Amino acid sequence: MRRATLALLSALAVGAGALAPAASGGAAAAASHTVTLREFRFHPGNLTIRRGDSVTWVWRDQSEHNVTFQNMRSRTQVHGTYTVRFMRSGTFNYRCTIHLAEGMRGRIIVR
Repeated sequence: MRRATLALLSALAVGAGALAPAASGGAAAAASHTVTLREFRFHPGNLTIRRGDSVTWVWRDQSEHNVTFQNMRSRTQVHGTYTVRFMRSGTFNYRCTIHLAEGMRGRIIVR
């Protein structure tokens, strides 16, 4: 009985593994991207990504900054991260409201 159970489990595992690539439909996995805040700029300032990808902003400056979109924003902070997953296509402009006069702006283009 034990041998039959092990053989059945082994066959199911092999069968399930063979179906995994077909079940995914060849779709690309969502990717993660990083934008660094330093020297009163976003690096990179413009970033093109795919729908479903996420972007993480990483603070690497000695001044407080924020990441502000039209309808969402990060905390104002000196150190830390902020992550957004982009589920819609389009162009999303953002800025640091503290350093807008210095030109601290960025853009995410989602395809």
